[in-house]
Amino acid sequence: MRSQSVSISKAKKAIANYKKAMGEPTGLAELSIYYCEEAFSFLESCAFEDERYFVALIRMYDQAVKRVLDLPVAERHGCAKRLGNLRSRARPVGWGIGDELNSIWHEAGLDEY
Repeated sequence: MRSQSVSISKAKKAIANYKKAMGEPTGLAELSIYYCEEAFSFLESCAFEDERYFVALIRMYDQAVKRVLDLPVAERHGCAKRLGNLRSRARPVGWGIGDELNSIWHEAGLDEY
């Protein structure tokens, strides 16, 4: 990974392009969750500490939660489970990320999942 840049904007742009092209709620929820899953995979694979990256991750998690809540109730369970898994992956990262994700989770009322 030497000499490779991390581009939050490129990842977010891909989601924005999908939203413009399709705008399908299930797809938007999936892409938002996938962004977060891949962001955590990146953090787990290397010692990367960048406040902007962490803030972008928290914001995308918040968007993912909102998008999941916009889905029909029958479609929420699988997505909510993945969002819950991300909360536990956030604990070892530090920087208060786990606390932020937990706060978003609880404020959204996802405790039933």
